[in-house]
Amino acid sequence: MKEFLLIAGMTAVTFGVRYPVLALLGRTNMPPHLMRALRFVPVAVLSALSAPMVVTVDGQWFVSMANPALVGSLVAGLVAWKSKHLLYTIVAGMIVFVMMKLLFGGA
Repeated sequence: MKEFLLIAGMTAVTFGVRYPVLALLGRTNMPPHLMRALRFVPVAVLSALSAPMVVTVDGQWFVSMANPALVGSLVAGLVAWKSKHLLYTIVAGMIVFVMMKLLFGGA
């Protein structure tokens, strides 16, 4: 029962914080330059969340070509830039990551 109340409370807080903003934005016309800028928010948030995991191993900086996450991310970024295809990007990054893990061990 505690888990249900916890989930219900988190749902109420999340909805309560986000809905008023979305309701107000739905009724107004935002300037085109602001709409263009807002398109980059998801990419910026994803980058901010994933970058620390890519450049650290066990809490220590590990910026090296022997870092599987870093090399996989770089390859995925290059594939995304060239192909603009999400599936190719994910598959290429994962293949490189797994191969690096097999080659360099558990780093």
